[in-house]
Amino acid sequence: MSIDTAKKPTRIQQRNRHKILDAALDVFSAHGYRGATLDQIAEAAGMSKPNILYYFSGKEEIHVTLLSQLMETWLDPLVDMDAQGDPVTEILAYVQRKLDMARALPRESRLFANEILQGAPRMGPHMKADLKPLFDEKCAVVNGWVKAGKIAPVDAHHLIFSIWATTQHYADFAAQISTLIGSDVDAADAHLRRLFSSVLGVK
Repeated sequence: MSIDTAKKPTRIQQRNRHKILDAALDVFSAHGYRGATLDQIAEAAGMSKPNILYYFSGKEEIHVTLLSQLMETWLDPLVDMDAQGDPVTEILAYVQRKLDMARALPRESRLFANEILQGAPRMGPHMKADLKPLFDEKCAVVNGWVKAGKIAPVDAHHLIFSIWATTQHYADFAAQISTLIGSDVDAADAHLRRLFSSVLGVK
């Protein structure tokens, strides 16, 4: 039985939950949900399996907790896109924030990617409730900039998809990048800036 979350957890309980979640992030990002086991999580956390089950009811609760925490973090860069700002500056800043996040949070990026590849069975409701309204709002902002002639005609949906794909590549395919060009990926910043500047009609 998992711990009663109605009572305020002690510092030790908070520390142990954090330890479990951090270990689980390693395991899930490496093996995916289906390949991960509670035994692997317990070993990574340096705790016994019964101790894990004191804090969480099972693997699914741990996974959902991680995904729920991740969703808010994942949305922040898009939330920060300001409709009142300069369109090119705002979009290029969003690209940079996403790239910085991919570098800083590679485990989280792979966790999210694995969930999406499986059809988002546990994340679907959160995506509909949180991501979809924000996505629609920011697409409307981009479309407004296009209509006002502030940027070149672009499909707002696919512009954002392209930003996600190019930036998260540096986390999700880090092993491939390391094999091909080593660890020096600093050129990605300038490349993506040039790429999306061109898409937006900057000369």
